[in-house]
Amino acid sequence: YEMATKQDFSQQLAAPSAAHWFGTDGYGRDAFARLLHGGRTSLSIALLATLSSAVLGSALGAISGYFGGRVDNFIMRSLDIFMSVPDILFTMAVVYALGANFINLLFALTLAYFTNYVRLVRSQVLNLSEQDYVGAARAGGSGSARIILSHILPNAVGVIIVNTTLNVAKIILYESTLSFLGLGMPPPQPEWGLMLSEAREFMRTAPWLMFYPAAAIVITAASINLMGDGLRDALDPHLKS
Repeated sequence: YEMATKQDFSQQLAAPSAAHWFGTDGYGRDAFARLLHGGRTSLSIALLATLSSAVLGSALGAISGYFGGRVDNFIMRSLDIFMSVPDILFTMAVVYALGANFINLLFALTLAYFTNYVRLVRSQVLNLSEQDYVGAARAGGSGSARIILSHILPNAVGVIIVNTTLNVAKIILYESTLSFLGLGMPPPQPEWGLMLSEAREFMRTAPWLMFYPAAAIVITAASINLMGDGLRDALDPHLKS
């Protein structure tokens, strides 16, 4: 981390070399070290935000689909109101109001993305609730919580896993966008979006400063999307030969 934040003005905008593989930025900081630590920050936020939004959204979707009636109507109408605000605008407003730090970014991205899971899990639960084994569990005296946790959610976990994997890539892009706009982790904490923002003024004199973080974002997001497609093919019974 020290290499990613240590300033050396004698090495400002140094070209890629054996000493600095990806060159140095306008403060003489090693771009390779900043890229590695920025990846750790971006991936940590993306993974934790995806996990927390999956847990919150899956719980609400399961409750809505299983109980139906007024409970379902209340949750879904509240969700419609919540989804009327664009995700990126909502996230920017929350981070701007609360301040840019790790916890607030995590909180904002969780609230922006949990809605995807509510509708997805609800549709799965509506279908699974009509299955014979759920009726047998009810007849055997199992409570609603036990049926949801032991019989319904485990059978919907394949769809949740695929959606979760694909959302990691989306949240990396969202988090990088927020950082680019100055609403990410505060400097000197390295972050891919912040590195892109700082490199704009050196686009003509040191174009490599923009290339490496941009390539890291694209390659990471594409790799995770490909992994999500592979999981979908493996877990979806309709796609199996």
